[in-house]
Amino acid sequence: MGKFKFFCLVLLFCGCKEKERVREWKVKQPSTFLGLESELKVDEDEMVFIKGGTYTMGAAQQSDTHDALPFHQVMVNDFWIDKTEVTNKQYADFVAATGYKTLAERPVDWEELKTLLPLGTPRPDEASLQPGSMVFTPPNFPISLTDYTQWWSWVSGANWRQPQGPGSSINGKENYPVVHIAFEDAQAYATWAGKRLPTEAEWEYAARGGAEKKEFAWGDELTPNNTYLANFFQGEFPYENTGNDGYVMSAPVASFPPNAYGLYDMIGNVWEWCSDFFEAEKFNPECCKGVVANNPQGPDKTRDPNDPFSIRHVIKGGSFLCSPQYCSNYKPSGRQGSVYDTGMNHIGFRCAKDKV
Repeated sequence: MGKFKFFCLVLLFCGCKEKERVREWKVKQPSTFLGLESELKVDEDEMVFIKGGTYTMGAAQQSDTHDALPFHQVMVNDFWIDKTEVTNKQYADFVAATGYKTLAERPVDWEELKTLLPLGTPRPDEASLQPGSMVFTPPNFPISLTDYTQWWSWVSGANWRQPQGPGSSINGKENYPVVHIAFEDAQAYATWAGKRLPTEAEWEYAARGGAEKKEFAWGDELTPNNTYLANFFQGEFPYENTGNDGYVMSAPVASFPPNAYGLYDMIGNVWEWCSDFFEAEKFNPECCKGVVANNPQGPDKTRDPNDPFSIRHVIKGGSFLCSPQYCSNYKPSGRQGSVYDTGMNHIGFRCAKDKV
């Protein structure tokens, strides 16, 4: 991997640590880049109505990473949420109707990129500015788990149509979750469909299916009675996935049993975008006051003292790459912050809608 590609990898995962200023970013309203407003009526047969209420969000001290701590009370309003992750077929219908191009399909704008880089950074060659995305490319031998660049690669030409890069396709995978979707791409689809992205609080409430303080969506055991209830990584991460759950990559939506609310793949398969900016939970004062947070929408910008300059939104639920050895986020409380313009082959989304 060349120095520039390596820097891009670091930029995508960690954001840019500018020395002089924090670059504020606000997503464009989807109508400005679609050129239209949604005229669709939501097909509520594809959604589940979630009756609002108060629940315990987050995780216990001993059971999860600090970003999900602590347990705290949250109230959400009534809402609708998609039964499954948005599929390749659904996203293809959107693209056919609008002509939309995802960020992974657009050439890199050097004039914009250089504002995020140290002054004097030389312009890379044209090949390095071509469209692409991040693809899981594991080695076939044991490695240290401290360096994720050993299993992620920037692949020119990788996008939602070509998930593994040039030569791959989604033919025959119409019912798989669409991936290589950046935050803006998910928002654009949601607006066109007459929906929106769920908040983190809504997403976790729906994922729990009414179960309070359980480690996993189905209880406190990862594989009760040796049964796999979600698509995650088994074996030696990242080089040997045994596929005991039936899949070594993503699975068609609804391949595993639904939760108590009738929602599929809220755990594992692919990470899912939420509308909230990412905030390291232990720094959220609402979590620690003993009060109920009323339908929280997230902070007004990213807040993470360990990475103060990147612009991240919350992703939830884990993916087919979550392993007991690494990133064990196959649980309702599982969460990460992903850079807003990052598309990867384990990030997708589902949509929500207000009760009308």
